Amino acid sequence: MTTNLELPSSAALRLPHWGVIRAQGEDAAKFLHSQLTQDFALLGPNEARLAGFCSAKGRLLATLVGWKDGEQDVLLALPADVLPAVLKRLSMFVMRAKCKLSDASADWALWGQIAPPQEGARWALQREEAGVRIRLPDAAGHSRWLWAQAAGAAAPSLPALGLQDWAWLEAAAGLAWVQTATQEQFVPQMLNLELLGGVNFQKGCYPGQEVVARSQYRGTLKRRTYLYELQGQALPGQEIFHSEDPGQPAGLVALAATRDDGRSLILAETKIAALDAGSLHLGAPDGALLQPRALPYELKALE
Repeated sequence: MTTNLELPSSAALRLPHWGVIRAQGEDAAKFLHSQLTQDFALLGPNEARLAGFCSAKGRLLATLVGWKDGEQDVLLALPADVLPAVLKRLSMFVMRAKCKLSDASADWALWGQIAPPQEGARWALQREEAGVRIRLPDAAGHSRWLWAQAAGAAAPSLPALGLQDWAWLEAAAGLAWVQTATQEQFVPQMLNLELLGGVNFQKGCYPGQEVVARSQYRGTLKRRTYLYELQGQALPGQEIFHSEDPGQPAGLVALAATRDDGRSLILAETKIAALDAGSLHLGAPDGALLQPRALPYELKALE
């Protein structure tokens, strides 16, 4: 089995399962800086930020992409199924900050786009008349973009891309977005978020910051996210079992894409020690066998 797909060189699809939160006001960037794992105080007009929003215990409630929309407003794109809970929780901490939070999903059309390989840094932002394009991590020989257009703007004049094809490329890129099924399951490093530019260890405090820093610098992390392929359907939140220790789960599916031929590509948070020997299986000790595949980045040892 292989992670490769036969796709057009350029294509796009609407992302109906994504939404947008607007943070509006002169303290918007400062407020988000105090809540998220990335630096939003120094967010420039031509860049975006990948970030996590954590509980007090350092567990991810959401992963998202943020960028400025004018001088004072910041937009956050994230999976729609976690948006209401994230908006409610963020709103609890606004207090006296001059920042208003709202669901702006109806104002924006979000698209995923693939294009031929090209130079450029991930999370770079290109401004266009109807919105912005944000460079996502590349996958399977394609550059990838999140395209945020004003609602009502003309759809991209590109061939259509299937939703499962996009999900497959998301998995191949090694970036798992937190969904309802996986909320509060991972500290950021368990999803390799810091390797993708989603954590700034020099910024000030945010909810869960002490736990995230301790995982980074005290060698306490025992789990990472790895890429696997298998025959059969997989779903986020499913448990992974190890043949050498079948009595307890060895990991959790963070992201899954299943194709019409029955193959699935998954990102699964897994005990690091479970990769030394034995085999990994989906859902049960005798479930579908997970075949390891190479991530597009190196899993660096933590300091």
